[in-house]
Amino acid sequence: MAVRHDSQEDPSDAGSTGLPDFGDNIDPMTFEQILEMDDDEDEREFSKSIVFGFFEQAENTFKNMDASLESKDIAQLSSLGHFLKGSSATLGLTKVKDACEKIQHFGAYKDETGTNDVPNKELCLEKIKKTMIPLKKDYAEAETILRRYYHDTSI
Repeated sequence: MAVRHDSQEDPSDAGSTGLPDFGDNIDPMTFEQILEMDDDEDEREFSKSIVFGFFEQAENTFKNMDASLESKDIAQLSSLGHFLKGSSATLGLTKVKDACEKIQHFGAYKDETGTNDVPNKELCLEKIKKTMIPLKKDYAEAETILRRYYHDTSI
């Protein structure tokens, strides 16, 4: 398959040799591993189903995180952070993964690196609340990038 190099090329049609610039939102090497599972590089049905399934999963997880913040269920917040960290890492959503890891640590009464104890529940909840703001922003940016990549017009 020949790859065009003219300026009119749509980066999402270039296959594994021409991913668009995802910036620091998405790790292209990790995302390319998902794309390699597609049977048809033009349709990309398999990877699209994984990515769009993640969007649904993330939105539900955010709702559960908001509810857990409201009820101050710190153990559940740690669990939800761990859950979303794993699925975002699979897709290469680096900023989302990093924020979820911090939430996981804060929910386990640790600092953002997971190395030092933070024995104050209210402080940990406040740190989780503050981390949720850039997490949701970074998720929205990654979602927009990926919806454009898959030519989804609902954005």
